[in-house]
Formats: sequence, C-alpha cells, structure tokens
Amino acid sequence: MSDVLNIQGNILTPGGWIHGAIEFDERVKAIKGDSVHPSQNGDDYIIPGFIDLHVHGGAGKDIMEGGDAVYTIAGIHARHGTTSLLATTMTAPPEDIDAALTAIGIAAKNRRPNTARVLGAHLEGPYINSGKLGAQPNYARAASLAEIERLQTLARLRVITVAPEIAGHLDLVRALADAGVRVQIGHTLGSYEDGVAALEHGAVGFTHLFNAMSGLHHREPGMVGAALAHAEYAELIPDLLHVHPGAIKVALRAIPRLYCVTDSTAATGMPDGEYMLGRHAVQKCMGGVRLPDGTLAGSTLTLDQALRNLVGLGLDLADASRRVSTNAADYLGLEERGRLAPGTYADLVVLDRDLKLKAVYIEGEICDLNDA
Repeated sequence: MSDVLNIQGNILTPGGWIHGAIEFDERVKAIKGDSVHPSQNGDDYIIPGFIDLHVHGGAGKDIMEGGDAVYTIAGIHARHGTTSLLATTMTAPPEDIDAALTAIGIAAKNRRPNTARVLGAHLEGPYINSGKLGAQPNYARAASLAEIERLQTLARLRVITVAPEIAGHLDLVRALADAGVRVQIGHTLGSYEDGVAALEHGAVGFTHLFNAMSGLHHREPGMVGAALAHAEYAELIPDLLHVHPGAIKVALRAIPRLYCVTDSTAATGMPDGEYMLGRHAVQKCMGGVRLPDGTLAGSTLTLDQALRNLVGLGLDLADASRRVSTNAADYLGLEERGRLAPGTYADLVVLDRDLKLKAVYIEGEICDLNDA
C-alpha cells in the first residue's frame, strides 16, 4: 500500500507511552508526540497487534482440516486483534499432519485481506508422551530428525513441542535448536531433572505451562518446577479455566518473559455445540471446550480477552501488552513485530478506555471487524 495513514491516541512504544500520532503504511513511518501517561487524558490506546503462537482453530474450522480452513481461522483471530499467529497441529496420523502443514505453508506465503499473518507452524504433536495426551488423540510417537526435515519442506516449523523424557529426544532437541527451531517442553511426564536436561540441550520454552505436564511438589518439583526455576520463556493460557489466577500470578513472578496463547479451537467464536479438534469430537459449553470425559480440550479464548483478563489480574496495560505481543515476537526472534517503532510492521490495535477493540491494522491494512 502507498497511502500513509495517521491515527492519534496514546501509543505504546518500546520507550513508553506517547500521546500523539502514529504514521504508517505497511510499516511504521513515525511516531510523534509527548511522553504522557494515558491516565492524564481520555483518548484511545494504540498498542502492538497481538501475536498468538498456539492456534488450533476458530469460526467452526480446525487447522487439521487442511485446505482453506487456516484462512477462516486467521480471519476470526484478526477480528479479535491478532495480527500474526502460528497455526498449530495436533497429534495425528502422518497423512493428516502433511495435509495440515501443506495448507499452512501456502497460507504463510499468501496472506489474504482481513486475516492475520500466518508466521508458520507450531508442531504440537506427535512427539509427546502418550501418558500425558491431554486432549490430543493417541497418535504419539518418537521423533526422527529425518521426518522433521521432510515436514519443514511443507511449512516452516517455528516451534515444536516434545516430551524430553522419550528416548532419543534430548539429542533431537539439540539438533533442532542448532537449526533455529524453538523447542518447547510439553505433554510430558518428565521429571524436574528431565526438564533441566532439555533446557541444557537447547529447549527454550514450555507448552501451555501447568497443563499436560508433571506438577510441582516440594519433594518432586516436576516439569512445572523446572519451568518456574529455570525458564525465561513459557506460554500460558489465561482463560481462567486452564490455570487458576493464583497460579498465573506465580508464573508471572517466576518467568521473566511469560507470554500468553489461546490454544483456541474450532469452537472459538461459535455457539455451544459439538466441534472437531483433530480427530476428536469436543463439546463447547459454559465457556469451555471439553472431551466427553470432561478433559479440557483447548479453549475459546481470543487474545483481546486474554489482555483484559491480565489487566483484571492486576497487570498494567503496558505489561499485559507485552504478554500478548512483544514477548512472543522476541521468542521467535521477530524484531519487526510485537512493538511500535519506526521501521516495524504496522501491526497495531486501537482500544477504547474499556479495552474493547475499535480497529485492527495488519501490515498497515485495516481489518474489517465485521467480516464474515
């Protein structure tokens, strides 16, 4: 796009709040104004667009469907302020994973209007522990570097979740880390010691902290203990169902760059009823998504609500913004996203004083919030 846009309000920059104007086309051109805390006026907030590194679905569609489902999913999340995301796979038979990654690879190269930028894939399965599946179908298996290299030809695998206690996985973690892949620990029965060993081999994150991993006990710290004691980064689902608010506060205090994800499913933005999550049928009811046995199966969270939840827990808006944007960008090494400064992509959201979305811009293009 060629026209330079100009919007005004309280702009969150890496150096703090600026009350003034931001000028942009595809990228931010300039930010002009004075350093003023938003409490001193009643104008809108302009903050970096949200970045979600764990998205399974939305608007009735599931990433594992392949085809155009990823665009529908990227569309509904854009209408809730997510300007870029990682499409996330389930544990599944090889042919299902291939189909999903093929579609993700196409979408990553060809963004459509009114959709979030697909940055690549988060391969959540199948390299997990069959004893900690959570809502994953039981197609778990050990990983091989050759298979992962083949999958990388279908879509860029930016994040891979592994259970480090599985034989051979520590060596794999090192190889993937050396290749620039962010390896996360998740869906694991591993001990505290397994977690520390994985971090020493190059793992850098934890998948939906607290969920589907061995818990913290004072004599057996478990994988949660390894994260709280040693992690710089971890993802967490702040829908207030997956993790108790008190546990969220523990994680915020312990993990410097904790960031939030939705783990959203096809049920996101949809009425109560039955939806697919990979090869599982799941039920949306009472604000959550569950398997028939009651196991939580992803969420219906969107990152605008995650932001409001964080503020409700006591975070100031600037800190909450970092947890739904900047920290995730830093985790992936994306210096041109997750912050508003000259030269960065013009991914931004405009919020009213009640933190409700007023506008979303993705790489400088305004998103139609009513688009179906």
